[in-house]
Amino acid sequence: MNGAEAEYGLWSLVIVNSAIFIIFVFSFTKPRTKRDWRSFGAFSAFLVALFTEMYGFPLTIYLLSGWLTTRFPDVNWLAHDSGHLPEMLFGWRANPHFGVFHVISMILIFGGFILLSAAWKVLYAAQRLGTLATSGPYAHVRHPQYVAFVIIMAGFLVQWPTVVTVIMFPILVYMYTRLAQREERESLTFVGELYRSYMRKVPAFFPHLHTHFHSRLPKTRLENGDK
Repeated sequence: MNGAEAEYGLWSLVIVNSAIFIIFVFSFTKPRTKRDWRSFGAFSAFLVALFTEMYGFPLTIYLLSGWLTTRFPDVNWLAHDSGHLPEMLFGWRANPHFGVFHVISMILIFGGFILLSAAWKVLYAAQRLGTLATSGPYAHVRHPQYVAFVIIMAGFLVQWPTVVTVIMFPILVYMYTRLAQREERESLTFVGELYRSYMRKVPAFFPHLHTHFHSRLPKTRLENGDK
């Protein structure tokens, strides 16, 4: 048991992993406005909470220890691999890093980062030119950057669910939804009918499976908003 406990309390790994992912996301998003920093800060808090339980202190395991040890007495719940709760609860006791939940998790995480990179590249190119972002991921959903954040967080939840991150997830989804709505109100103020036309053709968060937005909207110079 003491050997198992040594698999946690690795605060250096908490710091290193949090820093790597946060810097990685920062390199994509390059937040400039208050809204950018708010979305980036919320996502960073999610990552810190996740890695704290993954390597530092397994709060979720301790909170659920009574139920877990009663239901699954043969599992060493202080072993690091046991933090992959979906794999453990389904009785897949092989290396969880090769389990189906971990594979799904990695697909979501890498897919989310690819979407995030593509979205911010289009957005900041449009901001530099003073035009509306409507190409790339923006041709399929109006807020691909927020969709990417949610996909990445969902991927981490599939791999390593914790009480804190499960509570944070719907709160952050709600926050990103409100940020997106505020952005749209500002875009309607600055761009008007052009953005309404874009809204009629492109869904906010869930792309149409049967149609794609191919028409090029006319370029227009944007005012100095923080969109």
